[in-house]
Formats: sequence, structure tokens, C-alpha cells
Amino acid sequence: MSRSITRIAAIIGTVAVSGSLLAACGGSSGDSDGLLSSIESGNVTLGTKFDQPGLGLREPDGSMTGLDVEVATYVVNSIAAENGWDEPSIDWRETPSAQRETLIQNGEVDMITATYSINPGRSESVNFGGPYLLTHQALLVQDSNNEINGLDDLEGKILCSVTGSTPAQKVKEALPTVQLQEYDTYSSCTEALRQGNVDAMTTDATILNGYAAQSPGNFRVVELEKDGEPFTNEYYGIGLAKDDTEGTDAINTALEAMFEDGSFDKFISDNLGEGEAITKGTPGDLSFMDE
Repeated sequence: MSRSITRIAAIIGTVAVSGSLLAACGGSSGDSDGLLSSIESGNVTLGTKFDQPGLGLREPDGSMTGLDVEVATYVVNSIAAENGWDEPSIDWRETPSAQRETLIQNGEVDMITATYSINPGRSESVNFGGPYLLTHQALLVQDSNNEINGLDDLEGKILCSVTGSTPAQKVKEALPTVQLQEYDTYSSCTEALRQGNVDAMTTDATILNGYAAQSPGNFRVVELEKDGEPFTNEYYGIGLAKDDTEGTDAINTALEAMFEDGSFDKFISDNLGEGEAITKGTPGDLSFMDE
């Protein structure tokens, strides 16, 4: 009799444990997914650049500075406040241009704010909140270089950009004689320019102005135009998991609040200076991708 009772108890225990595991598995595939769940849990992993002065820079003491860092921090804290949650602890993750979509898809970051231009190709893999600003493609050249003052002056020159970024390819399409040199990071590209190993570096004007400001007298920024218009329009957004509609809407609401309370203007002034012309984006309006 006692043996039968013991056997029954063991079976019941096994069933109970199995049920608990199934319940746990069910919960992990639902409630734990998405940006809002991470913020509610009290810890988020945010992606940004670690080598872009004024935008995303890891300082020698390990602290993070820059416009993208401040925008990302504001967004997650605003979402937490809106929902009555405590401000989350933030872990920063370096996100090179070529790895951004992969890091989001693998769940290694909750969202990325890293001079992340919104375009149709990237939107197939991730969702975008924003845009929060509009900038344009430009060139960085040595200050002593008087030969390069526009797009046509790049004929036959060595042009540097980073792997996974689109600006250099756009120049190559316009000027087939351009020789492309790609590096993993913008800081490596800047050093190649400093050493004279490349003739120019291309990416967004906001990024290049940051490097020029960091090394006064060494570099200058050259605006790029085609037929009297900016060579490209680059709309910066915040990347997150594909189809996370709730998270995307929450980001856009937070960005609107950031514009309305004056925080964005302060972030621009503190990180890029009063002279930096920045056009604010319209969060949630992605109609430019149809142009």
C-alpha cells in the first residue's frame, strides 16, 4: 500500500514539474519579448557607436556621451515614466554599422540608436522608431587639402567609409572611378585620412562634424550636392525588433515628448554645438522611403 502511494506521488510530482516547465516556456515566448518588457524588467541593452565624438562615444572612464546616447536614455526613461515603472538600468553595447540588424535580430540588444539611417532595405529586417533628425552626406578631408571641394573632385581619388554603410557606395555609383577603402569603424577611417592613406572620408555630416570638432585645424567638412540639392537625405531612426509595434509606438511618443519639452535642442547644443544645423524629424512618418 505504501509503495503504491509513493509511486502515485512520484507520478503526480512529475506531472506538476512538467506543467511548470511548459508554463514557463509559454511565458518566455510571450511576455518576455519586446522592448517594453525589457524596460519593465528594469534592465535594457542599448546599442550605439563607441567611436563617434558628439554622437556615441565611450570615454576613457567608461562613461558614454553623445547625442545618440542622450536620445536613447531619454526614450527608455520616458517610456518607463509613462507606464509607471522605475527607470531601467542601461547596458551599452557597441554596434558597428555592419552588425546592427544582426544584433537586433539575435536579441542581443533591445534597441539601437547609432546614427542609424532608415531605408527600405533595413526596414525589411527591423522596425524603426523616428526619424528624430535629418542630415545629409558629406566629406571629411585634411584641412590642408584644397583640391577636394565637391563631388566631382573625387574622380580617381581614394575614398574611405565603413563596412555596412551606404554613403561610399552611393558616391561610387555616381563616380565609377572612385577607389573605395572600407574599415570596420569610422575612427579607423579618420586615422587613415590623418595619415594620408586615403584622400577623403564620407558619411553623414553630423558624424563628420564631430570628428572635425575633435581635431581642430586637422580636418574640414565638405558638403556634397548634386544638381543644387543635397547629395543624400539621411533620416536617423531607432532600430528595434521587427514587428514590435507596441515598442515602436512607444518610442515615437517619447521622441515627440523630447521635442516638445526642449530636451532635443539641449542635446544638440551640448553635443554638437550651437552652430550645427539639425533638422528635426517627424516620428512615425516614413513616407520619405517612397520617394
